[in-house]
Amino acid sequence: MANREALRELQTRLASRLQAARLEGMTVAWLAVRAGGKNLLFPLAQSGEIFPLASLQAVPYSRDWFRGVLNIRGGLYGVVDLAAYIASETGSARAEPAAQDLSVITLNVALEVNCALQVDGLLGLRGADAFASSSPADIGAPAFFGNQFVDTAGERWQEIDLRILSQSPQFLSISV
Repeated sequence: MANREALRELQTRLASRLQAARLEGMTVAWLAVRAGGKNLLFPLAQSGEIFPLASLQAVPYSRDWFRGVLNIRGGLYGVVDLAAYIASETGSARAEPAAQDLSVITLNVALEVNCALQVDGLLGLRGADAFASSSPADIGAPAFFGNQFVDTAGERWQEIDLRILSQSPQFLSISV
């Protein structure tokens, strides 16, 4: 129960910080998340709302990374386990998430895809000033991989272009 309250408090703080960032001018550029043991950055302009993962309905004959559908405010959203999807695209292993911290982040309505991405944890908002260096995605990386960043603590971050991801034929093909 305490974990749910802490998650709601974090979501409320993030929502208020997002609103403040919009009013003050866009100094914050990314929503920082953890998925599959990796630090990821979602551009704020492409990100939607954050919700706890609950009441997920499985979809038969779908890919392993497609978790099912979720009712969010009366709309039906497909839920993709982002870490499992990235692992399937890169050929890497997927680290198992801590079950109590799972959240979903909807894609911005402007992307016109009723989809939510399952992440293992929320890490707050980040601006360009949080990073010491950046470089382009590795050669051979999926097309939706944006720049790579290293923060002042030495941790690596991968930017995910949600627009490119949401238009990828592999991402849109959930059937086995």
